[in-house]
Amino acid sequence: MTSNLDQVQSFCANQRWFGEKGHDVHVDAMATSVWLSDEGAWPAVRIGFVYCAGPPGAENAIRVYQLPLSYHPTPVENLAHALIGDWEEQDLGDTRVWVYDALHDKEATPYWLDAITHGRRLDGLEFHPVHAPERATVVPDDAQSLVLTVEQSNTSLVFGDTALLKVFRRLEPGSNPGVEIESALTEAGSELVPEVLGSARGSWPRAGGGTDTGDLAMMTVFEKNATDGWSYATTSVRDLYAEADLHAEEVGGDFAAESQRLGASTAQVHAELAKALGADVWEPSQMVEHAAAMKRRLEKAAAAVPELAEYADGLARAFDALAAYDVPVPVQRIHGDFHLGQVLRTIEGWKLIDFEGEPAKSLVERRALDTPIKDIAGMLRSFDYAARSLLADHQGDQQIAYRAAEWANRNRRAFCDGYAEVAGADPRDQGVLLSAFLADKVIYETLYEARNRPTWLPIPLAAAAQLSTTE
Repeated sequence: MTSNLDQVQSFCANQRWFGEKGHDVHVDAMATSVWLSDEGAWPAVRIGFVYCAGPPGAENAIRVYQLPLSYHPTPVENLAHALIGDWEEQDLGDTRVWVYDALHDKEATPYWLDAITHGRRLDGLEFHPVHAPERATVVPDDAQSLVLTVEQSNTSLVFGDTALLKVFRRLEPGSNPGVEIESALTEAGSELVPEVLGSARGSWPRAGGGTDTGDLAMMTVFEKNATDGWSYATTSVRDLYAEADLHAEEVGGDFAAESQRLGASTAQVHAELAKALGADVWEPSQMVEHAAAMKRRLEKAAAAVPELAEYADGLARAFDALAAYDVPVPVQRIHGDFHLGQVLRTIEGWKLIDFEGEPAKSLVERRALDTPIKDIAGMLRSFDYAARSLLADHQGDQQIAYRAAEWANRNRRAFCDGYAEVAGADPRDQGVLLSAFLADKVIYETLYEARNRPTWLPIPLAAAAQLSTTE
């Protein structure tokens, strides 16, 4: 029989959430938590902590992934897609068991719901309910779970049509920024994020000795009638493309009013974050450091993507201007990975979600204070993506390309207008900051598309061309 670690490795390597792709991967060990299930009950349920080496030169040599486990005494036919393997489990009396990813097991997931709802505390595991002021969502104890397929780096499941449980796959010691920020906003009474219902925190053995502790999961209200911003925006773009002789403002699906409302909501969330979690300033010397880091990212990307090299000098000018910026810059906690896929249009209005920051960055980086201009730049780039992502079906059509730019510019202006109305300051007036963060985002996009979606590479390259000629 294949060893259990070999089976775990084979299973993880085929999962979308497993980030160890592009280099040789070996699962070195798996630790387990205490049992969430009652003694003698089937399925037996606990959490697995999977240890493997990161890519060569990675800052954290050993990476830890969360793999919730459900053990059955016989195979479960409708869980074949979630089968990790079968082996004799010493902790269950050397019984032969079939082991599944417990998040796909409807008999196992009620343990999570019960633990968070009732604030259970076990050895090495803590479950914390969160109660918002004057707002309380009750999740039925018998709510059935359903795994969503849209997640890439985590796994989310819906209980009934009431709660959304996001289980973090790659674990790091410390506070997950999504849990930290969204819980703080919920406790402050914000109406602009889904209400946080609770979270799970756990401890696992540290490679080399000792123990690490971090967030394992977060449960929020499920916004069942919501539409994500990307889908909403691209529907507007399709409406525009279907009307050959109309401008963006003349099409029935014009999105500008929604963009303006989204800008206002973003400004309000930034204000709420500053109040709940504090603010500071970056001095000019820190701007020099940030500009230097942006230049290093540019050099790396230009070396990897030859098509970007011709725009490198022009993009670098934006970073030179940032280095010379001698005005203190207000900083605070921000979203950190802000785009149209991170917002929901609900019946009540826009809500912001997924405050975890850029997945590729360390937890320390994702929890650091930053300028709200970074979020604004991310959303402005997202409008450009929404407009241009559909151009693949209209290659060479200059009229469509012109109208894509028209749609993007109209919605970018509307977003900034809405932001300025609430913030009392127009982000477009901070041209040096905005240009630098737009250029930095385009560099990130260029490297990402070259590696993952080459057919989309013209989108950031077009922006690089435009930014490199902007004085």
